[in-house]
Amino acid sequence: MPINAARRDCYRLLQNVHNLRNATRYPFAPMQTAKLDLISQPTSDAGLKVVRLEGKLALETVHTFVQTMRADAAPRLVLDMGGVSFLDSAGVGALVQIFVHRRAKNQGFALAALTQQGDAVMTVAGLKKMLPTYDSVDAAQQASAASA
Repeated sequence: MPINAARRDCYRLLQNVHNLRNATRYPFAPMQTAKLDLISQPTSDAGLKVVRLEGKLALETVHTFVQTMRADAAPRLVLDMGGVSFLDSAGVGALVQIFVHRRAKNQGFALAALTQQGDAVMTVAGLKKMLPTYDSVDAAQQASAASA
């Protein structure tokens, strides 16, 4: 292919990309960043910490989640999963890491209020039998108090 023809083809390709960006039918929008908020909940038990997760527990958020949760020194920890909009295999792996880390330090750990999608992922992974899970935060708090 002659150089001028190659330049013309490149120009047409760039023009097509430019036209796609400016098309009104499919407006360009940047991808939203995955977000996970960790919100400490008040408890009357000084040895218990309840943290509500809000957002996606996925590949994009697990690094910060694991760092934060591994640094937590509370004797017993309940993760309220009711606000998790999406849980993937990286998120499941992070939960297992936290569980193993806390068990090695003789610290309690429980999951509470899994969403339907989170419950399905944990069931398929076979982890509902391994990790302590409860239908509600209250049930997890009662079980935690009984084991203290």
